[in-house]
Amino acid sequence: MDAVQRPGAQALRALIRQHKRWDAMFGVLGILALMVGVLTLAALFAGMIIDGVPRLTAEFFTSFPSRRAGDAGILSAWVGSILVMFVTAFFAVPVGIASAIYLEEYARKNWFTDLIEINISNLAGVPSIVYGLLALGLFVYTFGLGQSILSAGLTLALLILPIVIVATREALRSIPQQIREAAYACGASQWQVVSHHLLPYGLPGILTGVIIGMARAIGETAPIITIGALTFIAFLPPMPGTGEPPAGMFDWLFSPFTVMPIQIFNWTSRPDPAFHQNAAAASFVLVIMTLGMNGLAIWLRYRLRKNLTW
Repeated sequence: MDAVQRPGAQALRALIRQHKRWDAMFGVLGILALMVGVLTLAALFAGMIIDGVPRLTAEFFTSFPSRRAGDAGILSAWVGSILVMFVTAFFAVPVGIASAIYLEEYARKNWFTDLIEINISNLAGVPSIVYGLLALGLFVYTFGLGQSILSAGLTLALLILPIVIVATREALRSIPQQIREAAYACGASQWQVVSHHLLPYGLPGILTGVIIGMARAIGETAPIITIGALTFIAFLPPMPGTGEPPAGMFDWLFSPFTVMPIQIFNWTSRPDPAFHQNAAAASFVLVIMTLGMNGLAIWLRYRLRKNLTW
């Protein structure tokens, strides 16, 4: 019996050794592919730091763009980015969360809701330039909003809306069904279940999706260029109550604007190396803003999940 089993056992061990060799080869190839991407990113980031950090002075943040590279700054760009992100969050976050709650908790499961879900998933992968073309025809020309902060914020809100919806739905789906059943057993209405239980428990995932979507929006260039963002702007949107006549509460929404990616694009397109140094400094600021938003998402998710008890 041992003589019969020994050849089979040897063949099995040989097959296992062969598969382990393939696994090891695949692991080495995976590490090499990972290192190519990581080292390339590290080299680009290091070059950006070396070129841009010397320009990061207080004047760089408080000066308007200029035709002289040494006097140019990013004041109008970072203020425009913050205002556009505010408008984007104001429209995308409540609409996205409300849509996700309706689809996940209220809507009946039929062919129509299945069609909506498929389209939402597909919209998350649509190139951003398509949203820019849609916004140009809808917000700029049809609604007459012009090339304004409001148009830019609505455009980016459309861009990240599928991300917010998908993230919110996944956060709601991760909540155990027993929580819903226990709340209903205590006499809670459907809205009480959603507002008192599902939203608090799903808040870590919802906030993570929202902040990641905002981090994507802050670096978008194509849709903002499409709707007509200015590449050179030496003034800020009017503050409410300032100027002659005094600006209204929402006049800044219809002001011309620029954002960080547009300013970087403008500087990199110039032949003067000094402007390229400015572009590197602005790129470093934009990367830090993006990493900060992603870091905030990770921190909030950790803190909120730590306080949850199921």
